[in-house]
Amino acid sequence: MRDLSFDLSALSAFYEEGGSPADVALEALRRARAQAELNGWILIREEQDILAEAEALKSRDRAELPLYGVPFAVKDNIDAGGLPTTAACPEFAYVPAADAPAIALLREAGAILIGKTNLDQFATGLVGARSPYGPGRNPFDPDYVSGGSSSGSAIAVSGGAVSFALGTDTAGSGRVPAAFCNLVGWKGSLGLVSTRGVVPACRSLDCVTVFALTCSDAAAVAAVAGQYDAGEPFSRAMPAVPPALPGWAGLRLGVPRAADFAFFGNPHTPALFEAAKRRCTDLGATLVEIDLTPFLEAARLLYEGPWVAERTAAVGDFLKANPDAGHPVVRGIVEGGWKFDAVDSFRAQYRLRELAQEARKAWEQVDAMLTPTAGTIHRIADVEADPVRLNSQLGYYTNFMNLFDLAAVAVPAGFQPDGLPFGVTLFAPAFTDASLLALGASLHEAAGVTMGATGKTLPKSSLAMPAGDRIELAVFGAHMSGLPLSGELLARGGTPICEIETAPHYRLYALDNLVPPRPGLVRQESVGAPIAGELWSLPASELGGFLAGIGAPLGIGKVELADGRWVPGFLCEACAVATARDITASGGWRSWTMRKSA
Repeated sequence: MRDLSFDLSALSAFYEEGGSPADVALEALRRARAQAELNGWILIREEQDILAEAEALKSRDRAELPLYGVPFAVKDNIDAGGLPTTAACPEFAYVPAADAPAIALLREAGAILIGKTNLDQFATGLVGARSPYGPGRNPFDPDYVSGGSSSGSAIAVSGGAVSFALGTDTAGSGRVPAAFCNLVGWKGSLGLVSTRGVVPACRSLDCVTVFALTCSDAAAVAAVAGQYDAGEPFSRAMPAVPPALPGWAGLRLGVPRAADFAFFGNPHTPALFEAAKRRCTDLGATLVEIDLTPFLEAARLLYEGPWVAERTAAVGDFLKANPDAGHPVVRGIVEGGWKFDAVDSFRAQYRLRELAQEARKAWEQVDAMLTPTAGTIHRIADVEADPVRLNSQLGYYTNFMNLFDLAAVAVPAGFQPDGLPFGVTLFAPAFTDASLLALGASLHEAAGVTMGATGKTLPKSSLAMPAGDRIELAVFGAHMSGLPLSGELLARGGTPICEIETAPHYRLYALDNLVPPRPGLVRQESVGAPIAGELWSLPASELGGFLAGIGAPLGIGKVELADGRWVPGFLCEACAVATARDITASGGWRSWTMRKSA
């Protein structure tokens, strides 16, 4: 039992063989208590209460409970009914009567709550060291920060005490601790998981997040917790057909240009990020350098602009009435919000809109982006000596994401020579969560690392790229990459996936009367040959407009590929090729045009 991994695939196998939720709960309690020196937990529930919940699961149908007997933890700024919520401030503590909706959904799905975890007070910080319950210590080296503000949640999962934990994320609190503890950190789209029952940091930007050992596990938890909450004004429902990203083979992946990198003197992390980029290209992605200037300027607005006043709105009155209750650094940040007025707020909102417009230029070039999650990691002693500057360094790549309404997943990406973890973050526009988790699963596997600090082997992921609302389209002429009409597809959000070849049942003709010149593909069973082309992915919403622009004699029909698949693709009316030049022997339009120009 002590060797049992708590990732969901291992737990499922354990229960399939007749294992008991009570045994898992007791082992989770043992592991949680063994983590005391890392300061990860604020409260561990009473053993009899946990066992009562575990025993009650025996009468339930395991097939109906997606998180049957799965132990989890919760950051202590999220309400769990009957347990105190402290937000790492004992004087602020209250006892809620009911679970926050996110916790209620998880428990209804069979998950067992083990306890509540430490955090930077009032979720203000990225270091995990601003807590009266002690600084969160890194499971790989207790002299280093665990990351924050969701420090305890990351510590609990990394050490294998629980399968997953909830955190929150306003500026990076659900991603930085994941990077520092060798975990997956899913920061969903704004409003996807209800924030009702969460002590606010910046209420308009807060997200409830998931720390997990694998992307598959994070996706399973997200599927349960990510439900629309009519009682929460900031809740949003996932669209019925959410946007989907291309798979790795067709992914245009943005990476920062050299001028925008910041590793803050760390000699090891630049090479680790370069290795992560190589893994992305090995998986099939095309890297595109992106100017991060608008993203980085937006990031500075979060703490240098009036969004700080949201923190003041949340707990400013409490700290004014109880000045000794606040951590000095946290109190200084929260009190800074009093200086802003309504004019400052509107001006900052206008500037954010301008920056978002500039950032859209990047999204016209790429489908998703990749950055380090944090450029470096710090010792606890150094953070205590220089708390504001070193904390700010950790938010360099994270602070802009909620301001720009982006979804993100942080995944492990290797280790420094001293054994400390390094992580990267994949992010894209809102509601691409499922795609990002599937991409993250592949990238995590490619890194070849174990799970958290458990030393356990990462299981094979079962996540597949969601089909979403995209349609594959086979092109054989001027719409191929780099040719005159490829811009028509790119302008409609199209992305090239891979090179293809038809089944040997087609002939290709040069239609020189079209401008620009294009080929005509005609199916001829008995005298055909394989023809080279490209497979693209196009948003379904754009297909109608694209089709309307296709003139005779060309049209879209089903094309048989060499691997036996039939996909939508360009075909030509047979009557149009009666006097056209047969260029089948060239093997494809690209080779024909190259031959003509030689």
